[in-house]
Amino acid sequence: MDQIASTAAPGWLTAPAPVPYPAALAEMQAHIAAMQAGLATERIWLLEHPPLYTAGTSAKPDDLQVPDRFPTFTTGRGGQWTYHGPGQRVVYIMLDLNVPHGGVPARDLHGYVEGLETWLIRALASVGVRGEIRAGRVGVWVANPRTGTDDKIGAIGVRVTRWVTSHGVSLNVNPSLDHFGGIVPCGIRAHGVTSLHALGVPATMAEVDDALRTAWRDVFGGKPACKVS
Repeated sequence: MDQIASTAAPGWLTAPAPVPYPAALAEMQAHIAAMQAGLATERIWLLEHPPLYTAGTSAKPDDLQVPDRFPTFTTGRGGQWTYHGPGQRVVYIMLDLNVPHGGVPARDLHGYVEGLETWLIRALASVGVRGEIRAGRVGVWVANPRTGTDDKIGAIGVRVTRWVTSHGVSLNVNPSLDHFGGIVPCGIRAHGVTSLHALGVPATMAEVDDALRTAWRDVFGGKPACKVS
């Protein structure tokens, strides 16, 4: 039987204040369970966290270089060590990949990750930043004209359970970049981390959110994004 592409927009939820990681994880898991039971629809959750480090399934203990700096959490997403904190837009994405979404085919995890990269790149372009992908490195990168370095600005770490997605992406708007110094971000030692403000782009979080909503429709299709309370 052919699968019918998703045409309805996911509900977009924005947290008004930083959400503790355990509370966010519990809410995300509860929503996914409700989706799998047919009791909830797809959701995209925009939030910030208090300063913390999370370890993905490939995280190496030695890459946590300052263990007592911030709370640390082990998580079921892919990837390695990541920092989250105020000024960074975290987006938890709960989609049913049993059906296609725009240009992303059904049950195509690789295509889904590529779609997330394209989404972030298009959102960055709308605020005047050229984001790029790099062979062998997941996430979104920029050639930093201020430092001459190749820096990461957007991270991706996902989990898929029975083809329903969780976790998602983070985009550095204006976090404290020195907080990344407690880890080896994503296990990559040879490159740095940057943000929109560090690149001289003073975009607000609201402007970034608008860019993300618009770019989502371009990549993943669906009707205009709807907000939920």
